[in-house]
This record gives sequence, C-alpha cells and structure tokens, in this order.
Amino acid sequence: MTDHVKIRRDGAVLEITFARPEKKNALSNAMYLAAAEALNDAQSDASARVVLFSAEGDAFTAGNDLADFAAVASGRGEVLAHRFIDALARAEKPIVAAVPGLAVGVGTTMLLHCDLVYLADTAKLTTPFVNLALVPEAASSLLLPARIGHVRAFAMFALGEALSAAETLALGLANKVLPREALLDAAREAARALASRPLGALVATKKLMREGERILGQIARESAIFGERLQTPEAREAFTAFVERRPPDFTKLAP
Repeated sequence: MTDHVKIRRDGAVLEITFARPEKKNALSNAMYLAAAEALNDAQSDASARVVLFSAEGDAFTAGNDLADFAAVASGRGEVLAHRFIDALARAEKPIVAAVPGLAVGVGTTMLLHCDLVYLADTAKLTTPFVNLALVPEAASSLLLPARIGHVRAFAMFALGEALSAAETLALGLANKVLPREALLDAAREAARALASRPLGALVATKKLMREGERILGQIARESAIFGERLQTPEAREAFTAFVERRPPDFTKLAP
C-alpha cells in the first residue's frame, strides 16, 4: 500500500484522493494498485454507492510517473497502470471527479470513465502520448474522438494540445467549472446527491450509456500496442531525453 493514495468515507461516498502533491500527483505503480483496489472494493461493498476522485495540491495528476516508463523502456520493471484502467472500465457504480488543476495523460483519459466531472477554473487537460512515442490508453482512442471529434482529439494525442477548463466544459467533457476553493465541496455535494438516488437505477442507466464490451476490447488493443511502443528506440529516446533534460530527437529513428 502507499501513503500517496488516501481513502475516506463520507457516508455512502468513497473518496479516493491522489496525495503526492510534491510530484504533482504523478502516479506510481503503488498508487495505481491502491486506487484500483479501492475502486474494486467499492463495487463489492454494498454500503458504498458512489466513488469520488480528488487530489491534494494544485494538480489532479501529472500522469504516469515517467521514471516507471523510463525503467520499462530500458528493459527494467513494468507499468501497472492497466490495473487501474481496467478497474475504471469495469466499475458499475457512479464515479465523480474533482479536478483542481493539471490533468496529464491518464489524468485526462480517466475522466472519460467518470459520470460527473467538476473542474477548477485553473484546470488544464493534456494527452501528450505521441510526444513520449506512445499511444493513447483507457479506450481514449475510441472515447475522446466520439466526444470531441477526430481532429480535436488527434491534436491532443499527436501535438499535445491542451484544453483549458472553459474549453473542456464547452466540449461537454465536464459538468461545471468552479473556483478552486469551491471545487471539492461541489463535487462532494453531487456525489452525496447521487448516493441518495436508487442505486439499481443508477447502475442500469450507466450500463445503458456505455458500450462496455467495446470499451474493454479497445483497452486491450491499446494496451498491447502501448506495451510494444515502450520497447521501441523511439520510446528509449523519449525517456532518455527526459532524464537528460533535453528535447528528444526522433528524426533519425525508424518507426
């Protein structure tokens, strides 16, 4: 377990908080496992009716801890993000997210699996997978274009273009944009409201609104390619450049 993921109960609401603010809540393997376990436990706990994701500090999450990616690219270790992504995709109970700031990579793609999303007005969403010589995950290659259109989604994936909180709201990826000091209270209020609704009807509605098998199939395809990409010369260059604090040079590498 890890101290970087905090779990608290507020009645029927289970709150999962990323608590590594000194690293902008970059997600380590231990954090992925802890969040996945809490999310899975909530599905089997009859007293937990809603899950709320939040974060300490001024970032939601800077995405995967790049040190873990670099280790895999150099032939050491593994990345356990898939455990968390699978738990998100299979979750049947409602999920609410409170995003206080920066949301990178999985910090953005996980929001596509949340049912209500509240953003601080300083939030910024990015999915710069291609910049790291990787591909999208969490079925975002399917879900994001479906929500915001192909060209906007491709620019986010391939160019690393960001969405501001206002743009995210306008594109239908969030419910409300609020001052940061009001964010968590609003998200908790929404989670409590959901918890008061008939859970069977909520679960059935969520299932009807999501193509579960298609999403899981896309996640499997993405995961396979993502794993292959981590072993490529392009990925090694991306993460070596990160460690050496220099721009990567992909121009002389075969795809």
